[in-house]
Amino acid sequence: MSRLLLLVVLAGACASPSPEREARSGLPVPTPETPFLAVLGIGQDGGVPQTGDWDHPGWTDPGKRRLVSSLGLIDPESGTSLLLDATPDLPRQLRRMHLLGASGLPAIFLTHAHIGHYAGLMYLGHESMGASDVNVHAMPRMAAFLRADGPWSQLVNKQNIQLSELEAGTPVQISPFAVTAVLVPHRQEYSEVVGYHVQGPSRSVLFIPDIDSWEDWDAWGESIEEHIARVDLAFLDATFFANGEVPGRDMSGFPHPFITHSMQRFEDLPESERAKIHFIHLNHSNPALWDGPERQRVIDAGFRMAVEGALFEL
Repeated sequence: MSRLLLLVVLAGACASPSPEREARSGLPVPTPETPFLAVLGIGQDGGVPQTGDWDHPGWTDPGKRRLVSSLGLIDPESGTSLLLDATPDLPRQLRRMHLLGASGLPAIFLTHAHIGHYAGLMYLGHESMGASDVNVHAMPRMAAFLRADGPWSQLVNKQNIQLSELEAGTPVQISPFAVTAVLVPHRQEYSEVVGYHVQGPSRSVLFIPDIDSWEDWDAWGESIEEHIARVDLAFLDATFFANGEVPGRDMSGFPHPFITHSMQRFEDLPESERAKIHFIHLNHSNPALWDGPERQRVIDAGFRMAVEGALFEL
């Protein structure tokens, strides 16, 4: 049996357990004694449902809503907490971390300058919580973008945030976690794009929410399979399930690997390696968000779908 311990599971295949909901019901929020990872959201940048998709059932059915992709890291003993990406759903995600035992505001690690990955910083400003000196880790171009361009520069000038520049491949130690930025190929209009390798006391995680293609990464000299082999959990870009998912558009040039392509690429990996992969960052159109043949196809192939609300020991 895998030593990974899934501490929160779905009541149904897609009914995500919410710490807020558990707190309201009077049930205890499960928090392990050891450092752990919390899946705070699984959606693409626009969330689920997405603006403009007015017929989506999520507008009226809370069970059909998903927050934007983000991972939280918490050490219950020290209260130390880290957040991978600051999404537009930051208020709810910070509250979930608070309910799970995070002490104060987490240090934030940004992957890149697309709205689902940094726009939540706005809630740290004086119009909202007026935070003080939140440590925000970012690559040099990303940090320069935040310093130079309003309204983000106001967060720096008013000391709502403190920027710490990352160097790809160099770990940042915030005990008991070590976080290493990993450069990946993806649209870089305003910043570099990175994923993160996180080492906990016992287990490690790879977080790659956005990438153009695994093959483009091959050309950079290191394969996704090599990265998967080094970790215990891998949360990988699964924005779209397959071409044809978005009506009326040829999706062959979309800068994300389809789930169908990823499954084909990884199909020869050992079962233990495939079981590490949790598909995340799903667009509102992705049928694998919900119970159905597409989601079952992923599970039958030995992969996993990221579950909002799930916790894993690290």
